[in-house]
Amino acid sequence: MKQEIKIPTVAESITEVDISEWLKADGEVVELDELIVVIDSDKASLEMAAEHSGKLEIVVPEGETVEPGALIGYIDTSVSAEAGSSSKSESSGGGDSQSSETISSPAAAKLAKEKGIDPSQVNATGKDGRVTKQDVLAHGSASKQESSKAPEKASAPSVELPKAKTQASGDRETRNKMSSLRRKVASRLVMAQHTAAILTTFNEIDMSHVMELRSRYKESFEKKHDIRLGFMSFFTKAVVEALKEFPDVNSYIDGNDLVQRNYYDVSVAVSGKKGLVVPVVRDCDQLSLAEIEKSIKYYALKARDNTLSVDDMMGGGFTISNGGVFGSLLSTPILNPPQTGILGLHKIEERAVVVDGEIVIRPMMYVALSYDHRVIDGKQSVGFLVKIKEIMEDPARLLLEV
Repeated sequence: MKQEIKIPTVAESITEVDISEWLKADGEVVELDELIVVIDSDKASLEMAAEHSGKLEIVVPEGETVEPGALIGYIDTSVSAEAGSSSKSESSGGGDSQSSETISSPAAAKLAKEKGIDPSQVNATGKDGRVTKQDVLAHGSASKQESSKAPEKASAPSVELPKAKTQASGDRETRNKMSSLRRKVASRLVMAQHTAAILTTFNEIDMSHVMELRSRYKESFEKKHDIRLGFMSFFTKAVVEALKEFPDVNSYIDGNDLVQRNYYDVSVAVSGKKGLVVPVVRDCDQLSLAEIEKSIKYYALKARDNTLSVDDMMGGGFTISNGGVFGSLLSTPILNPPQTGILGLHKIEERAVVVDGEIVIRPMMYVALSYDHRVIDGKQSVGFLVKIKEIMEDPARLLLEV
């Protein structure tokens, strides 16, 4: 008997999803609750598990876009998982004759066959040691680099114009379909620039006091709370205090109304496998530094494993984006609609600054506040950023709430 595999309804706002990757090959026997396919929406990735044991029959291949409720495959329950396992062990009992389908995703196996690559020689980074399409592409690039390093015989000098080696057009460019998440991010960023009057103001922060405080207590902090003390928790707390003083930054436009939030949910931009995602740390005014650090780590791990849910990224009144972890010295972040403000953090770098009439070396960080000029004027934006600067340069203000 064949059991249908259908796309679940993830959320009311999600009208289509992409078949990102089949974790099992067509015709392979799967077990109950075994992960079989990854689907991407414009908000998050979702791994679907088999609801029955049996033989997998794929109807919709990888890369296709379907609607919630769409039929993407079947599971033939007349084929038992035990029988499938024994037949696979018999077919693989011949030593090195293990097929690429048993160790690779279908897309990776197809690509490897086209390029003449043995999947067993590819460094697998996928789930459960599975070779992914990206692994095959990376292996092919590495092989080309190695072959290009091979010594060549010296040739006689020539005055002829050097000619590039003939290369197939397929090797010069690689075309991949954008994921739903990446398309949605692109759409929202363009929409933000078209619908909001985005302006960016800058300042710089002397990180000496926060770094000294962090260095002095990091071991005892980690021992007590089982989490490392980072800079993001300090900045999050500073943002909350600044939002309290400048509430318009914590508002949004709804038609002809300006809606002011009376809570402090801060979106934190993190980099996931599928691109930039922005989970929300909620009620930051009620959380300690340790609780904020744990929340950020929790969402970062979920982003890494592609397990963020739609609810994890819903809402948020203000965003913090830390490009400094990638080495960025300065940037102009784009708003995360419908929010009216986003704080961009950057690389900490030692620079010569003047303090009390003397030139000293201090660890400095540029910070950027992009804001919607329809809601926030220059005085508010500058005051908001100065408030964050004052708190970060004198962290005792967090304790005193001044």
